[in-house]
Amino acid sequence: MTDLLYQTDAYLKEFSSTVTAVDEAARSVVFDRSAFYPGGGGQPCDFGEISADGVIYPVTSVKKAGPDVLHFLGGDAPLPRVGTAVSGVIDWQRRHNLMRTHTALHILCGSVFRDYGALVTGGNMDPLEGRMDFEFATLRGELVGEIEAAVNREVAAAREVRVKILPREEAFQIPDLIRTKINLLPEGISEIRTVEIVGLDLQADGGTHVQNTSEVGAVKVVDYKSKGAINKRIYIKVE
Repeated sequence: MTDLLYQTDAYLKEFSSTVTAVDEAARSVVFDRSAFYPGGGGQPCDFGEISADGVIYPVTSVKKAGPDVLHFLGGDAPLPRVGTAVSGVIDWQRRHNLMRTHTALHILCGSVFRDYGALVTGGNMDPLEGRMDFEFATLRGELVGEIEAAVNREVAAAREVRVKILPREEAFQIPDLIRTKINLLPEGISEIRTVEIVGLDLQADGGTHVQNTSEVGAVKVVDYKSKGAINKRIYIKVE
């Protein structure tokens, strides 16, 4: 079982670990602990590199597989063996841009839910840009400017972003914890990780975030589209 270091410290750029499993055919390795985010919830995986026994391997993809995190290594050097000590380095610029973007989307979600009561039906992101879908029948062009202004007010408010891991029963006592139209949390999960933008938003979330909304930077709503009678998509960029 991989200890997911990013869950409690999104600012961890480097870490040491030990190889616990190797798949030669897939060129993937599992470590006992990892700071690499494996992707999920619309946030892409991290990139970076791993070094072991003097060999540097680019990390080209990261995926969750049950309790383990698979790190796919580029190059053609023989993979490190089980028991080998390794060190990992995150592509920090990419990670930090994704943290800023993910927090910006939570600000968008929190603002739209507070002001219009619209639930999220989907979302996705790349570094410094993303989109979010809402059950929002009344979204019109004139509201887009209002939404952008509301989001940037929350950025400027310098709200603290808190991360907690709670027992499932305690987490589900929080009103409106699930802001998506469909509850995506499987019954078998005993602990729920929550991300709170203090005074604005509190959600179950597994991704990485900045510590304060002021770290996000300016947010632009660059487009919106109707995806159906009640489904609307809002596109943002972070500057």
